[in-house]
Amino acid sequence: MTSLGKIVQISVTLLASAFLLVPTIQSVLAGLTVNYFQGLRSGLTLEWIAVVWELYASSTFLSLGLSLACLAVTLVIGVPAAYVLARNPGRIARAMEEFISLPLAIPGLALALALLQLYGTFKEFRISWTFILVGHVLYTLPFMVRSVQSVLAAIDLKTLEEAAASLGAGPVRRFVDVVVPNALPGILAGALTVVTLSIGEFNLTWMLHTPFLKTLPVGLADSYASMRLEIASAYTLIFFVMIVPLLVTMQWASARAQRISQ
Repeated sequence: MTSLGKIVQISVTLLASAFLLVPTIQSVLAGLTVNYFQGLRSGLTLEWIAVVWELYASSTFLSLGLSLACLAVTLVIGVPAAYVLARNPGRIARAMEEFISLPLAIPGLALALALLQLYGTFKEFRISWTFILVGHVLYTLPFMVRSVQSVLAAIDLKTLEEAAASLGAGPVRRFVDVVVPNALPGILAGALTVVTLSIGEFNLTWMLHTPFLKTLPVGLADSYASMRLEIASAYTLIFFVMIVPLLVTMQWASARAQRISQ
């Protein structure tokens, strides 16, 4: 029975891996073949990658810049907000937490439409990348707050602060030297989520972008709709090459911070 259970577990794991990896490998190969319909026998080429980079390099840098800017804003706002919520539990804190999480319950298109109605008349702001940044921050901020707040709720924050205060540390010093180091695993986990969601967000960005401000997902949709399948697949390959190392690095940093905190 034990052997049968192991066989079933291995089979399920292999099937799930194949379900995820086979389409990915097929898409990557499509971006490297001369002609997708002829397959590998048509030969391999980097021509499509060069075409994509020439057309959409600005989209790549825009997405990376937006994700880093979004991370910076969510850190500046989210970490103090999570600290205040964890330090002052109660009805008001729960109400504020639900209010912060409200954008998650609203479809991205509806959230983007609300931003357009509110700020659409501000021309310079509307055509700036900061307009998209506002939408990304609203969408990703709850993940940073929840991640940091869950870590702070798991430690005896009040005792640590009282001990630091007894040694003469002021509020700012306690926050920097006590709260932030203890919340570091949550901060890194939240940062991983924020960067991932910001780079891959499509619905909200599709409504907020302009023809000169296309992010990676918007450019990918554009390439699939208007160009050859090989070019769209090459775009996907570039997406993977840029995103996967970033995610692996951030996951490594998060795991390392958790080991240090333990």
